[in-house]
Amino acid sequence: MSEPSASYLVGVVLVSAAVTWTLRAAPFALLAPLRRSRLLPYLNASMPVGVMSILVIYSLLSSASASPGARPWAALAIATAVTAAVHLWRRNFVLSILIGTGLHVALASTVLAA
Repeated sequence: MSEPSASYLVGVVLVSAAVTWTLRAAPFALLAPLRRSRLLPYLNASMPVGVMSILVIYSLLSSASASPGARPWAALAIATAVTAAVHLWRRNFVLSILIGTGLHVALASTVLAA
């Protein structure tokens, strides 16, 4: 097998650079017309709540289905309520998630151990 020529290697690097640059610039070029749209401010205001709701529901359902019975629902309900209360109180995502997760782990481990 022969080694590739220098011109071939330069061509590969240039094509790779062009594809990479195009893929990184394309979203900005495609979204530019949307910035003048009335749809974007609406989505900006409503999507975070919708996405967070879907994630919470999915997480609760998947956690509850991992260990069937009525007990996991109690741990999930308490941890979710405490997470929401801490977030409303402190308005700090990291703090509320850490406290809620820690509480859920503590409750789930004691519930499952019993």
